[in-house]
Amino acid sequence: MKIAFHGAARTVTGSKHVVTLASGKKILLDCGMFQGMGKDTDRLNRHFGFRPDEIDVMVLSHAHIDHSGLIPKLVQEGFKGKIFCTHGTRELVTILLEDSAQIQEDDIRYVNKRRKLRGEPFIKPLYTIEDAQAAAKSFVEADYGVWTNILEGVDLQFTDAGHIIGSACVHLRIKENGKDRILTFSGDLGRYRDAILRSPGEFLQADYIVMESTYGNSLHDLHRSTPDMFLDWIEKICLKKKGKLIIPAFSVGRTQEILYTLNQLELENRLPPLTYYVDSPLSVHATEIVKKYPKYFNKTVQRVLETDKDPFSFSGLKYIKTVEESKQLNFMDGPMVIISASGMADAGRVKHHISNNVENSRNGILFTGYCEPSSLGGRLLAGQSEVGIYGVQHEVHASVGVIRSMSAHGDYDDMCQWLSCQDPKAIRRLFLVHGEYDVQQDFKERLLKKGFLDVEIPEMHYEVGLG
Repeated sequence: MKIAFHGAARTVTGSKHVVTLASGKKILLDCGMFQGMGKDTDRLNRHFGFRPDEIDVMVLSHAHIDHSGLIPKLVQEGFKGKIFCTHGTRELVTILLEDSAQIQEDDIRYVNKRRKLRGEPFIKPLYTIEDAQAAAKSFVEADYGVWTNILEGVDLQFTDAGHIIGSACVHLRIKENGKDRILTFSGDLGRYRDAILRSPGEFLQADYIVMESTYGNSLHDLHRSTPDMFLDWIEKICLKKKGKLIIPAFSVGRTQEILYTLNQLELENRLPPLTYYVDSPLSVHATEIVKKYPKYFNKTVQRVLETDKDPFSFSGLKYIKTVEESKQLNFMDGPMVIISASGMADAGRVKHHISNNVENSRNGILFTGYCEPSSLGGRLLAGQSEVGIYGVQHEVHASVGVIRSMSAHGDYDDMCQWLSCQDPKAIRRLFLVHGEYDVQQDFKERLLKKGFLDVEIPEMHYEVGLG
């Protein structure tokens, strides 16, 4: 048995790992899109590093685009197998992939206008809406905690990852040469104090672990409550400066957590009487899907549901659906809050909102989680005084900040807690993926001190044999 790492290797996006069995059968864990990698993004997304037509089966940990976003391209290039995922993931990934295709088609039209002016050849999107719809036929649902046979000699079990609705840790029980081995892939791990979701679940002793490491050298801020931090920003930008507060947020997971937080402020009679726009049709759809899975909510939210039938709604909330309505926000003056995708501000409507508002010192841009350093969000958080957006340079005068306590990724305490059900000395190899290299090196040292014997940080396209 071998494993190869074709994405999220010493970087945070593009999750793709291929397990090759002794029989020659191949299992693909995730098929994510690279995001926020600057000029390298398109090149990385156009080349898998493996042949899609040689993959026999795929397992998807969760719906986020950096884990699912290249599935239509995989199918387009010859993959004909089944894609196993949870029920919640299947619902979410279907709408996310169609939205991704729409964004690509819209962005490509804009890019090709500029290429035409420069006399350059047109480029095509990675895939179309029709490709995304065709790929949706490959998904097969599996329950948490149940062993499901996916190939001869290979069984799959999902456990709760606590990251977004439907997110799962993947466990493969592989029988080769008369021996059973368990390979565990963490996917993205959530937090044990998540505002909405249940905590990550325990799992059987593994022989090999492939583990995310996004916040492998940091702890989330727990000294101040998230509602208090949001209220500070709303008061500073909207009430004192009479400006616009723009909040880039992923449509799945983060947007719902922001809405839940603002709803908390209203329940406490602390929410300022403003208009709060959610400018993302995808977020509207995703929120409705999230509401269908209350059994995945933690005990605190379960108690809230006893008195508040919709913990994601509050006074002043308005959903923007059409492009024209979105454009009108740019011509509206006065205080308001705009929540819009994507979270790293590298695509979608929020990118246009930032380009129209970043030069005004009355306004604010508030991030709520990790941003790849090369993404627009990463460049703004790095304090750049000038940023390029759609080929135009903009001076940064708006206030820029981040609330890291909202991250859907666990910090190093959360990740170590997830591993606490394991005997470190029984783990033959532990591979760190989905993290920046310096962060991974710090986390590796922490794990070695906890007794894990073999911790590796694979490079892109690195392949290694497993016993």
